[in-house]
Amino acid sequence: MPMKANKIEPQSQTRKQKKDTPWILHIFNHKCFVTTIIGCYSCHWKIRQEKKFKHGQCCSLRERLFYPYLVISFCMSVLLVFVWVESSNEYNGFDWVIFIGTGLWFFWSIVLLSFLGILAAYTSLLLTLILLVIVICSFFFWILFTYWKDRWLTVGLSLQVFAPYIHLSSIAMMVILSWPLAFYLIHLEGEARIRRYQMTCNERKRNKRCNVLTKLRALQVAIGLPFFLILLCLYLLPLGNFSPCVQEKNKLAPKPDFFGHRGAPMLGPENTIMSFEKAVEHGAYGLESDVHISYDHVPFLMHDSDLRRTTNIKEVLPDASLTHPSLFDWDFLSTLNAGKWFSHAPIKPFFAMKPLSKADRERAGNQKIPKLTELLELAQKEKKFVIFDLNGPAPNHSLRALYVRHVVSIILDSQIEQHLIFWLPNFEREYVKKKAPGFQQVGRLLPVERLTKENITRINADYKNLFYNGMREYRAANISINLYLVNEPWLFSLAWCSRIPSVTTDNIQVLNEMTQPSYFMTPKYYLLVWILMDILSAVFIVAIFYFHWWKESKQEKFLKSTSIHTDIQETASNMEKGSLETLGLWPSSSQPRSKEPSATQTPSVSQQPPRRKLSHHQDPPKRNMLPGVAKNIKSPMSPKGNVKPPVSPKEKIKPPVSTKGDIKLPVPLKGEVKPPVHPKGVVKPPAPPQMEARPLASPKREVKPPVPLKGKAKPPVFSKGQV
Repeated sequence: MPMKANKIEPQSQTRKQKKDTPWILHIFNHKCFVTTIIGCYSCHWKIRQEKKFKHGQCCSLRERLFYPYLVISFCMSVLLVFVWVESSNEYNGFDWVIFIGTGLWFFWSIVLLSFLGILAAYTSLLLTLILLVIVICSFFFWILFTYWKDRWLTVGLSLQVFAPYIHLSSIAMMVILSWPLAFYLIHLEGEARIRRYQMTCNERKRNKRCNVLTKLRALQVAIGLPFFLILLCLYLLPLGNFSPCVQEKNKLAPKPDFFGHRGAPMLGPENTIMSFEKAVEHGAYGLESDVHISYDHVPFLMHDSDLRRTTNIKEVLPDASLTHPSLFDWDFLSTLNAGKWFSHAPIKPFFAMKPLSKADRERAGNQKIPKLTELLELAQKEKKFVIFDLNGPAPNHSLRALYVRHVVSIILDSQIEQHLIFWLPNFEREYVKKKAPGFQQVGRLLPVERLTKENITRINADYKNLFYNGMREYRAANISINLYLVNEPWLFSLAWCSRIPSVTTDNIQVLNEMTQPSYFMTPKYYLLVWILMDILSAVFIVAIFYFHWWKESKQEKFLKSTSIHTDIQETASNMEKGSLETLGLWPSSSQPRSKEPSATQTPSVSQQPPRRKLSHHQDPPKRNMLPGVAKNIKSPMSPKGNVKPPVSPKEKIKPPVSTKGDIKLPVPLKGEVKPPVHPKGVVKPPAPPQMEARPLASPKREVKPPVPLKGKAKPPVFSKGQV
């Protein structure tokens, strides 16, 4: 009965646990989570039996081999996303390059950004298509390294601006990573202590466990040392960090001036009078444009080498849509619409462009291609500077060799003040200096010595060149710098903090509203945040490690106490077993164990089956126990005389031969001792005393060893059915 009760008890406990477990744990559990993850990348949605791996292994060999590929693909995709996000200033140029090749205007830059973001998100969670992701990322990196090397300069510039914030964010990330790292390191430390505690005297096992301990220590060093070295570098990073936006307020340069790139192309159609007027309304310092010359020698404003993107030539003359603009007469060019592509097209030229008002939409839809003289009149009226790129005509054009001189004469005939013209073309610069000495000569990014020799005091440079020491050598030589093309606020903030006088931008309506650099901070403020962040992060990391150490030590103490309790129980059990063997109540290891006594023998004490270890709620066994033995025996003592065992009424059983150390049954002092008679003829033996690691004793009183009587002692006589 006790055995059956023990078997039923765990089932009742399991049912009780299931009953007490919330319903959400039955649905959302570990197997459900693992099955969902496996199903996402392998389309196998059935719950599988978890495989058991060897100690120290978490996955199969194939998964361990593919893991480095996952890490590589994830890093490559994340790096590509970061590079492309920081290149947002060039999205419009990228879309224009794709348009030149395909003839279709679309936000290809946003499509590429979304695609790279999906790759990064996918590789961060899943394991499949790793090789494909690596091939795709390698292809884009090859393009960057081969055809777009200057994009890496944009990444460098972004790091200059965001360096203080990346530093503080990295420390916060290290604090977050310290939680699983501390858990793992403390767990390894606890396992090492437990293994050291479990070492035995066996030299072979000890050497084997010492090797395991060495591996555990090496694993702790391999994981923990890089973490703390990186953390130390982050703590000391501001000592060698340089960011132009970290400076005193009194040393901050004035806000850079704006040149409207083709006017204000986010507010009106580019290179139209409406666009230039919008730029003037938003405080433009100057107006930037592109000049072509028509077949009948009329300079006009147009950027592309054909008319497809910014005019309706596909509707008017589809076969001539790819013809160079300089091969059309001005009479035809003046009839083309240069605004509907901007106002009525389903796809806007800029992704972040705000919707136009109804009046602006109607005005934009009626714009025409303007002449250069119209731009000069507006600049003279508003006192704005004009800078432009002069595109040469087609090879069979009549002004192919004289277009520079022709444009200079047109400018001089417009009666605009000469100092308002920033002359950018490098062709026939000496002629321009003689013909129009009032023009301000603007050079490209040439060496300082050459610019000084040619008496050029202003340059127009790509913003990526700001990466090289902030172009300090040009500023030291009193050469004014104009950067193009600056659209993002963070990039404009960097130019502002780097003391750049002016920038060319498409986003004049946003940059003009900035009153100070976006990521500007004083050195004292950065120092305060740096020290405070270091102290808080160190406190949090120490607290996290202490918490995991306390939790692991608590668990370790519990395991040690459990093992000590188990050892005490085993020692007590062994001592009890030895005492029983000494008393003959447990078969010795040298004697064979007999399952049941023969029919012709009385089961002696030494022939009884081994006792099962009893719990406190189990009843003692009721078989093979003589009523007088368990009650009266305290310690083994052999009587001096020969004592005969009790004899059954039907046949006499020979007593076992007593040897040295055997236990002989006690002899009753007076007459025959009859056992107590129970109803229905069943003999119920008394409950035996609990065995300890000492000789057995009677629970109530001590019984002195029997004194042998003179002569022969008569054994007790048992009646029928009492044995």
